[in-house]
Amino acid sequence: MKTAHAAWRRLEPVHGMIYFVPEARQRYADLGLSGRAGYFASRSAAFGRASAELIISTFYNFNPAFVRQAIDGVWDATTPQQVLDARYAAAGDALRRAGIHELPRLPEVLTLVRRAAEAACEHMEGRPLFAAHAALPWPEEPVLQLWHAQTLLREFRGDAHVACLLSEGVGGLEALILHAATGEIPVDFLKASRAWPEEQWAETEEHLRKRGLLDGDSLSPEGALLRRHIEDRTDRLALPAYAALGEAGCERLAELASPFGRAVVEAGLLKLG
Repeated sequence: MKTAHAAWRRLEPVHGMIYFVPEARQRYADLGLSGRAGYFASRSAAFGRASAELIISTFYNFNPAFVRQAIDGVWDATTPQQVLDARYAAAGDALRRAGIHELPRLPEVLTLVRRAAEAACEHMEGRPLFAAHAALPWPEEPVLQLWHAQTLLREFRGDAHVACLLSEGVGGLEALILHAATGEIPVDFLKASRAWPEEQWAETEEHLRKRGLLDGDSLSPEGALLRRHIEDRTDRLALPAYAALGEAGCERLAELASPFGRAVVEAGLLKLG
């Protein structure tokens, strides 16, 4: 399980950069989408004309009022297919800027990650966001195939993570606050990007303290145990994809993925703002 997690984590920057790069913002702006409208529209476009309710349900941890405001009028300005085309074009532009297409191990990494992504497609029950992306056609260009494969694996794991949170009674805002309490991501970024009112954030923090999951602004021992439990369960639910590679294949992918993730980071594709 640890090897499969490492294989996913080391290659995840190849997918995750799409939420930060200027190439994406510009292409969404060209379609008339400003602010966070581009994010919500692009990640949900695989559903078709996704409603605010569908986005709130599957994205899980955003302030619903923020989602409704951002998505209002989006599908009057453009179409899901235009947004998908813009997203893939932006992904290709950004990854080529990072030199991903020139890395010598691209064919081998692509073979492994595509095998895992295709295995995931045999286990789409209960994973709506993943299933919507799994229905999209595979791109022809290798660098975009890599991005698409890692996108599938990210959403496969993400849907499982939402299921785990639900089963443990951890709501979207609660999950954000518990994540913030780890110190892994700046709390100001989480507050700004998810747009929950400060009063509601503070009230939920107090609720988590009463549940014994927070000690001040930090995780309590119980909170840390709960987060570890949820992460471990999420990893187990992601295993059907990586089981197709076997332990040796996962080790090989984890080994080869590092230069790809590093190239994304060193090119500045994950810079906030």
